[in-house]
Amino acid sequence: MNLMDRVKRILLSPRTEWQVIDTEPTTPGQLYTGYIMPLAAIGPIAQIIGYSVFGISVPFVGTYRVPIGSAITSALVSYVLVLVATYVLALIIDALAPKFNGQRSQIQALKVAAYSSTASWVAGIFLLIPGLRILTILGLYSLYLLYLGLPVLMKTPPEKAVTYTVVVVLAAIILFMLTGIVASRFMAVPTGMTTP
Repeated sequence: MNLMDRVKRILLSPRTEWQVIDTEPTTPGQLYTGYIMPLAAIGPIAQIIGYSVFGISVPFVGTYRVPIGSAITSALVSYVLVLVATYVLALIIDALAPKFNGQRSQIQALKVAAYSSTASWVAGIFLLIPGLRILTILGLYSLYLLYLGLPVLMKTPPEKAVTYTVVVVLAAIILFMLTGIVASRFMAVPTGMTTP
């Protein structure tokens, strides 16, 4: 299945697509090169263009355009950290599975981490245009995708799916906040905006 078909199906008909994904043979390498890497690049590329060309609105200061070198560095760091964080999230999903009566499987956990992140990666395109950046909130649909995918791929009983999802979401929030903090250290900001 090609990338665009999978994205469309996981976003528009996730219940049936998770069933297909469950039985689909794959490897971590195939998942990364064929799905994770291309989709995870959407946000960083949009960020480079959006922050350098259109800029960031800063109250009482105006529009600040991030220097291209800083934007590229920050985007590259973000990209690498997202690739690593996706794998770490898969390890967390796999490790937690038995606690929620699920079955451990690193490849299934990586599938959950990758395919459930689709909405947030695709929503990264909204970083391109300042007025649309608020629409990155649509990436929260990834939480619903995670909720639907965990019981199917990790074989968790439906009654444990909500709790399992909440625990994984909390771990993901912490993980992605840390990556955001690290990546933001590579972004140049106007002198008046620097923190002590």
